[in-house]
Amino acid sequence: MRVAMPTAWLLAWPLLATAAEDALAVRVRTFAQQAVPGQPAGVRVEVELGTLDPRLKLAPCDRVTPYLPAHARLWGATRVGVRCEEGARWSVFLPLRVKVFARGSTPAVDLPAGSVLQADQLVEAEVDLAGDVSPAVRRADEAIGRALARPVRRGQSLRQADLKPRQWFAPGDTVRVLATGAGFSIVAEGQALSAGIEGQGAKVRIDGGRVVSGRASGQRQIEVML
Repeated sequence: MRVAMPTAWLLAWPLLATAAEDALAVRVRTFAQQAVPGQPAGVRVEVELGTLDPRLKLAPCDRVTPYLPAHARLWGATRVGVRCEEGARWSVFLPLRVKVFARGSTPAVDLPAGSVLQADQLVEAEVDLAGDVSPAVRRADEAIGRALARPVRRGQSLRQADLKPRQWFAPGDTVRVLATGAGFSIVAEGQALSAGIEGQGAKVRIDGGRVVSGRASGQRQIEVML
């Protein structure tokens, strides 16, 4: 996505003091808000602009375009490129923070590590989905009955990393094996050779004695890619 600005300006940016610089800030913010991936109904995006190195002295430019650098993601602490395309040739990176607010679960009270979450301990509130690398817990039923891996404070956005992984099966259990490949899937049964910890690898012996490895994905279930 590109947003062109047909106005000449000189970058001496730290405080965004001039009208042209203010216009640029608005366009960069708009660019970032529109480029944030996945904005369902009820999601609110805020963009906080950082500052460029005050030692930068850039030539006047007739058209400046914001752009997303390769491998960058407009989520949390990140950066956006600003490129001059008419009048001069330069490109700089502007740090910014993208906040993505939506409804999520938060503790109603401070909770220590090891607490098993109960329905009356969680409330719904607006949280910043981009505020941590771990995904936010959006619904209380995703967390009720789960134990906390670390303490969480009242009003803090509850994250997947705050919850202890579940054990879906134990060694010796009969498990459902879902094997998928290019254009096909196979369902079989096998015997677990290791504990099935949520999201982690596990081994299962299937008919014929073959041992397969996969990812524990649910109650007595393992997913195997062929």
